[in-house]
Amino acid sequence: MKTLTILGSTGSIGTSTLDVLRQNPDKYQVHALVAGQNVEVLLPQIREFHPNVVVVATESVLVSLTDRMTEAGIPKTEWPQLSYGDRARVDAAIAPEVDFVMSAIVGVAGMEATYEAVLRKKSIGLANKETLVASGKLVMDAVRETGTELIPVDSEHNGAHQCLRAGRRDEVLRLILTASGGPFRQTPKERLATVTPAEALNHPTWKMGQRITIDSATLMNKGFEVIEACWLFDFHPKEVDVVVHPQSSVHAMVEYNDGSVIAQISTTDMRMPIQYALTWPARNTAPVPRMDWAVSRTWNFEPPDMDKFPLLRLARESQAAGGSATCTLNAADEIAVGAFLGGRIPFPGIGEVVEETLQRVGSRTASSIGEVLEIDRISREVAGFIVAERG
Repeated sequence: MKTLTILGSTGSIGTSTLDVLRQNPDKYQVHALVAGQNVEVLLPQIREFHPNVVVVATESVLVSLTDRMTEAGIPKTEWPQLSYGDRARVDAAIAPEVDFVMSAIVGVAGMEATYEAVLRKKSIGLANKETLVASGKLVMDAVRETGTELIPVDSEHNGAHQCLRAGRRDEVLRLILTASGGPFRQTPKERLATVTPAEALNHPTWKMGQRITIDSATLMNKGFEVIEACWLFDFHPKEVDVVVHPQSSVHAMVEYNDGSVIAQISTTDMRMPIQYALTWPARNTAPVPRMDWAVSRTWNFEPPDMDKFPLLRLARESQAAGGSATCTLNAADEIAVGAFLGGRIPFPGIGEVVEETLQRVGSRTASSIGEVLEIDRISREVAGFIVAERG
């Protein structure tokens, strides 16, 4: 039986992971649930999965959780070990009894716990973009040194992982990642200055958190995926292409040197890549809808508009530049997205703030997670100044 720590248990990946576990109660058990502030979702997870450890973001959230557990009539003899904060998050990930860590916390909060789990040879299901975007060299150096299994859960990278099983790495010419195109795929560039947060949050395919939905609207999310793919599969940015595929059925393609293109296709259900990561290298039956090949369908592919969506270009340039540029890219984007959602900058201002932050902060090589976090802090501060200047 495989024992798990789930970093981000109340988010969409965390809840989908628990659903996969629910379908296979004889194969998995939960050691730790690590969440942020969503006590209402966390409480029923505790009651159903009986973790040994539960970690939340802050002491005030912990107080709220203990109050809710008391109100729910859960005997204290059945309570898990309760704690909060960064150190507790790391401890939950590196506990000796843990075999597998699902890294699904949004933002840099999950980066240190994931890195420490890699150092201790835990198998990792990676759904946290920031781990590789902000600290890709540190993490992948550790993966190579320890021999840790790091399986991407993000649908595009999981698809690429599957396609790359068809041949040797030295036979690959390029990786092709697909993008839905977001809500503004057909919106004229001149209209983007007046789009509202509500329009940007209306994603045509996926239901996701606010930041990742805005990142999908700007194509920054696809830029992050290019960066991740370079680290995961040892590609140069020039070897990773992006095509817009509004139907979101083809998740990734790999072109080999003989002209063959291998595609990974599935319905849009994250439980499939989650289960793939859990059972790698085996494949088990997954609780997901199947493609109905009796139904006529049309799939479209088109190049992204790099002029209308400059953040994809900035992501490529940051990865090619090396050093801490991608850390600054991620931090500035989060600040800029928050400013757009708060009505302080227009939609095109997101890219403008990110580009100016990259210019002001510069790049250096980080030698530790602590240094990465410091670069992240400085970059957020500078991006905040730029937003304020524009206000």
